[in-house]
Amino acid sequence: MRAVILQHEQHEGLGLLGPVLTAAGYSLTKRFRNVEHADLGAELVVVLGGSMSANDVDVHPFIGAERAFLIERLALDKPTLGICLGSQLLAAAAGAEVFEGKNGKELTIGPVKWMKAAQEDPAFKGVGAKSLVAHWHGDTFTPVPGATLLASTDRYAQQAFRIGKAVGLQFHLELTGDGWLEWLKVGGLDVATHGKDVGKLRAAEPANTAVLERLVAALREG
Repeated sequence: MRAVILQHEQHEGLGLLGPVLTAAGYSLTKRFRNVEHADLGAELVVVLGGSMSANDVDVHPFIGAERAFLIERLALDKPTLGICLGSQLLAAAAGAEVFEGKNGKELTIGPVKWMKAAQEDPAFKGVGAKSLVAHWHGDTFTPVPGATLLASTDRYAQQAFRIGKAVGLQFHLELTGDGWLEWLKVGGLDVATHGKDVGKLRAAEPANTAVLERLVAALREG
């Protein structure tokens, strides 16, 4: 089985998700700011985050190519996972509007609240009421047409959704404590301020890995 990874930043990799995919039997094909039409048939496509907007099709031509790719991927109902920017691209491909959030940037380590629908979803069943995750985004999106909302936060309602065999996560369930600190350094942010809760994120890694394992298993089964 092949998992195609669409990556947009050098420092934003798979994190906890990498070992989970490998353990599930996937071989990883990584594309950096590039997508190939032949990848439409891959058993799984994972679209990672990035600093650009899902609307930056003129500034970043690969964004337009990925949106078109995801429209086809959704039409084929193939297992697809979008994280942060990836979730926004997935939402846009499904017909939602992506825009700058009016409540400001969500940049913190904090809880995401799972909806009742998540408890009934094979990918998230038993996840509990909340998960501690990393949030780093300024854009959000309107409700995704035809999708089921799976998670929310107090700042932004649209945090996770499922549409067919595709799942979008606005937050970073895959991010490790070390990864968070690296992102802060690359972003030029005050590590003392934004890294104060990194110990909590490290403690959440085993639970988040378990959720990722269920998610990958559910996507694999289709």
